[in-house]
Amino acid sequence: MSPRRSRALLAGLLAATLSGPALAQTKPAAPAAPAAPQAAAITPGHLALAKEVMLSSGIARSFDSILPAFGEQIKQAAVTRPELTKDLAEVIEKMQPELELQKQRIIETASRIYATRLTEAELRDIAAFFRSPSGKRYVETQPQVLDDMVQSMQTWTQEVSEYMMVRVRAEMGKRGHQLQ
Repeated sequence: MSPRRSRALLAGLLAATLSGPALAQTKPAAPAAPAAPQAAAITPGHLALAKEVMLSSGIARSFDSILPAFGEQIKQAAVTRPELTKDLAEVIEKMQPELELQKQRIIETASRIYATRLTEAELRDIAAFFRSPSGKRYVETQPQVLDDMVQSMQTWTQEVSEYMMVRVRAEMGKRGHQLQ
């Protein structure tokens, strides 16, 4: 898995956990959350809050790298035809306004997903957190935190994999089985 993809996945994980323990530190524990709002019950204000949370949380940054990556893939596919390089670069550059519309489309989709999963009151609380100095600092440090986490996870998975294999071999040896 590429570091960029790992960061995107971890960003989603961190954002998901934010509505739990991180927010719990900023206010007293609430009673059990109500059921997720129905799509038909989403008001324009609810959707606007969902979009604010999605944008202010830093999750939209993950969309920023996807479209340029597609352009690079197209350029790499044409590497055997160097005569296309200039025209291809110009075409991709000319498409930027269209690609920005495509990015806005996924932002709207993601906002609607947030709105279907979180109530307007929950989104208001989360948005307030992201407007706070701590929330802004969280978003600011998120890329470095994710990079560090990806690196730590790679080391951890290697260590746990080796540990588990040693332990399984030892336990299987006690049962009379020899593993390679």
